[in-house]
Amino acid sequence: MSKGRIAIIGAGPGGMAAALAAIRVGFEVALFERAAEVRAAGNILNLWPPPQKVLKLIGVDTDDLGAPCKLFFRSAKGRTRAEVKLTPEVEREFGGGFIGLLRWGLYQRMMAALPPGTIRLDHNLVSHTDLGHAVRLDFANGEAFEADVVIGADGINSSVRKSLWGDAPIRHQHLHLVGGYLFLDRAPDGVGVLSHNRTTQVSYTPIRHEGKWGYEWWVLEACDPSAPPPADLIAFCRDRAAGFSQTVRDLIAATPLEHMQRWEIRDRPPLPQWSKGRVTLVGDAAHPTSPYAAYGAGMSIEDGYFLARELAAVDIADTAAVSGALQRYEDRRKPHTSRVSQEAYQTGRMFHHLPAPLRPLRDFVFDHTSFLQKMVGDEMPKHILSQLAEIEDAEPFIPPHLKEKASAA
Repeated sequence: MSKGRIAIIGAGPGGMAAALAAIRVGFEVALFERAAEVRAAGNILNLWPPPQKVLKLIGVDTDDLGAPCKLFFRSAKGRTRAEVKLTPEVEREFGGGFIGLLRWGLYQRMMAALPPGTIRLDHNLVSHTDLGHAVRLDFANGEAFEADVVIGADGINSSVRKSLWGDAPIRHQHLHLVGGYLFLDRAPDGVGVLSHNRTTQVSYTPIRHEGKWGYEWWVLEACDPSAPPPADLIAFCRDRAAGFSQTVRDLIAATPLEHMQRWEIRDRPPLPQWSKGRVTLVGDAAHPTSPYAAYGAGMSIEDGYFLARELAAVDIADTAAVSGALQRYEDRRKPHTSRVSQEAYQTGRMFHHLPAPLRPLRDFVFDHTSFLQKMVGDEMPKHILSQLAEIEDAEPFIPPHLKEKASAA
């Protein structure tokens, strides 16, 4: 018997995770996507252990999902400034902890776990109306839908967020990133490196996609958002990578142009309130995050899991109880997401917007003290472990349609 009906706007990782988590605890779910097909917004991706744990719990096949790696922060000349040290137990359970993969590979796994008919394409939301006992959705194609709870998972330009809280300006970080990937005929060495010179980050991690090994890499530096993008991405990246390790220069040189993508880095300051009535937000709709954290998609996956747990604990017909559940969900998530998004923002400023006279001093501190090790290498694992502890230890969920398929086989 269904516990109630949940409608989700946006079929990215946050929307699909919210759908799978809600199905797991007994809700009927409709996932609306405005596009004619589900497409990954970006090419490369990394996931920390907490979202990996959530994915397995909500029914996603995580076997061989990505390539594990040990993560190091280094200077452009190769001096190690910090190592992210997870516990041996976490590394054993999650294949090294931090994994690299292609974003589309994650989308494919999540879509395979969703029951047929869950995603409804070509549904561009025009408006939602909270009726008190339910929420009415109206779409541009003329269709309407009523749900007990509506979840906005529609990204940094969320129409659900705008209708709840207005259209606050996007924060342009005056940074841009060019990322690429390539496949190899051998397994990587299991090392990921985030390296910086005075102005630029040039980094790489191993990836695993559909049984193939490879690497992802990216070049990140300050930019003028009003200026035209680089005309030649390959030349841009080769030029910026000069002076960095031969490894990353070789990766860039071997990457096909069609495997490269550029995007500007934008976010928003933390939103004081996410939920109103029977409507709430997850992922970038609630807390858009710079890729400096390597945690944007991961946090959106976690959001869906914690939201479903709170909703499952109340009578969905009781409006006051639903409102309380939504408030408990965001009260649990806001300290974590605000910390990650703000630290990512400040890290980007520290590496790319520090006044030129202060950059040599910054780099001297990073190269000759334990500052970066304490700030990143030691604190980040503590935060990862605290998030893991909040996620239940349970058997992985098997979606009903996959259970039926397994029984038939």
